[in-house]
Amino acid sequence: MSLPARSFLHLLRRFRRNRRGSAAVEFALVAPLFFALLFAIIEVAMVFFAGQVLETVTQDSARMIMTGQAQNAAYTQAQFKQYVCGKVNALFDCTNGIYVDVRSYPNNGFSSVNIAPPIDATRAFNPDMKWCPGKEGDVVVVRLFYQWPLFVTNLGFNISNLANGKRLLTASAAFKNEPSGASGTTCS
Repeated sequence: MSLPARSFLHLLRRFRRNRRGSAAVEFALVAPLFFALLFAIIEVAMVFFAGQVLETVTQDSARMIMTGQAQNAAYTQAQFKQYVCGKVNALFDCTNGIYVDVRSYPNNGFSSVNIAPPIDATRAFNPDMKWCPGKEGDVVVVRLFYQWPLFVTNLGFNISNLANGKRLLTASAAFKNEPSGASGTTCS
């Protein structure tokens, strides 16, 4: 065997035994999956956290209707939305993003409550929002909606429930209005 061929074989054996770069190669193979999973976990956590914040805001704001304060002050839907926006932190774009739906039902129990989902067959959000806080003794359902933007969806992890790639967050509060002397407001 000639000298260059022998040195080449020696070089190949040395290269095969050397393990210094194997960790970098293995990490390069695993890193995309690791980061995709990491970002998916973060996104699910953010959606869950935003949903919980929306639930808390709904419960706190619905109390104003349940106790008759909104009816006695003759709140409109826009004024109630402004009240809700005062409770929302920097997590939501309140001016364009939050939808408020308040519906009342006669005082014959919760069995008459019929709330249709605001998502149609094409997975589009139909914001048919009503404002009817009711009078004392009425059953009232307060719902807040927010279209949460998703980012990891484009990487193959899809938790969107809307055709535009967003997740519709919904928070609800159902209750019976307390006796407060509120005669109710005009429904719209």
